[in-house]
Amino acid sequence: MKREATHISLATMASYGVGKYLAEFLTGAFGAVVYKFYETEVGLSALYAAIATILYSLWNAVNDPLLGYLTNKTAPFAAKFGRRFVWIIIGLILTSFSFILIFSVPTTWITNVKSAPLPVFFWMVLTICLFDASYSLWELNYQSIFPDKFRSQEIRTKSAGISTAVGVLGVASGFVIPPLFFSYGDINSYLVSAVVIGLITLVGIIVLLPGIKESREMINRFVTQKREQKEERSFIDSLKHAFTYKDLRAFIFLLFLYQSGTMCMTSSIHYVGDYILDVPSSGTTLIFAGMLIGTLLSIPIWMLISKKGVNNQKMLIISSLVMAAFSFPMTFITTMSGFTLFMGLWGIGFGGFWTFMGPAMADIVDEIVIKENRRDDGVLMGIRAFFMRFSYASQAIVFYLVHTITKFDVDPTSPSALTGISLHMAAIPALFFLIGAIVFTKMNTLTSERIAKNKSILASMDI
Repeated sequence: MKREATHISLATMASYGVGKYLAEFLTGAFGAVVYKFYETEVGLSALYAAIATILYSLWNAVNDPLLGYLTNKTAPFAAKFGRRFVWIIIGLILTSFSFILIFSVPTTWITNVKSAPLPVFFWMVLTICLFDASYSLWELNYQSIFPDKFRSQEIRTKSAGISTAVGVLGVASGFVIPPLFFSYGDINSYLVSAVVIGLITLVGIIVLLPGIKESREMINRFVTQKREQKEERSFIDSLKHAFTYKDLRAFIFLLFLYQSGTMCMTSSIHYVGDYILDVPSSGTTLIFAGMLIGTLLSIPIWMLISKKGVNNQKMLIISSLVMAAFSFPMTFITTMSGFTLFMGLWGIGFGGFWTFMGPAMADIVDEIVIKENRRDDGVLMGIRAFFMRFSYASQAIVFYLVHTITKFDVDPTSPSALTGISLHMAAIPALFFLIGAIVFTKMNTLTSERIAKNKSILASMDI
């Protein structure tokens, strides 16, 4: 069989990185705005908002792995475009429109939300679940391309670094752009903001195309695998089999706690701006700018470290500990300058986690592909996506419990309520990061020697 070219242009890597931008842009906008929109703008009680978010996360229990399983089998025009390309395009288009629907709650329902909360509750559940299904359709296929398209350690590291830099801009955009178009207390402005986000997503598809284009070698490998594959596992069997791999379980657990901590922090920013700092929605831009600067400045350093041949798995532990160390002090901060400084320092760990997250997952996928003699990347990415987005449930539970205990709904500016905001902004995320690092250290078994051996074996197998 013809060996695939090992050279991939920087332009292609940057284009692929646009997918990271869109993923973080949409995740950031969703996480930072949706819960607060329904709780403080629409007027849905914290209990209903939490239940809706938990139901949404449970929907992920079926949605993400099932979509990964189904789209792993085939796609429209797979022989021409590959098994991922078409799903990514369809999913992104649906995602842009479903995001707008989340903020299109009928006005009459909002007016009567206190006496009749169920219509708003069901609207929230249905629209965020539709958004998640659309998001999962494109994002897990986008992630599944990485191990197959970028196959050498050098290319993976370089591509991950570029994607991290581009993705950080997505995080910043998800936090900075929406507040430019909505204002606290003006419920209609949130819909305007959602439309802008939807349009940016549609434009991003065009820039993404070269990066997600599957090579003829990738398409041929898929066609050959489908032709020679005799056993077709069921959905349940595929899930059970994937969970037999300890390193995958360790990675998923770390990713869940990392995402839970990050979701709590990002979802807390507008509470901090509105109640602790008492600034307009656009006033939080400086805090996000601090995170952006810290992350971007750290990426060249992490990239330099990665070129020394370090173990990607170990670097995830180090970056998690950095995030824990710099998030905890924000529990006691009450000034804009303080939040900006420590979000910048936290961004150092954040940049490291992002730099090594993709290559670390690819290393795990490599070992599973070798042992299985087949590529089920879609199933693996579906499981990964489920646990990452199940973090929305953990964030909702944290917010509900903290807000209930501190009586946030009675007086959001009381000392106890402000303390609660500080806890879900900093102390609780720090605990998530720390536990993740400790558990991953004990569970992960991939050494540098095994990773190098796997790459050599995989090259000879040409899977």
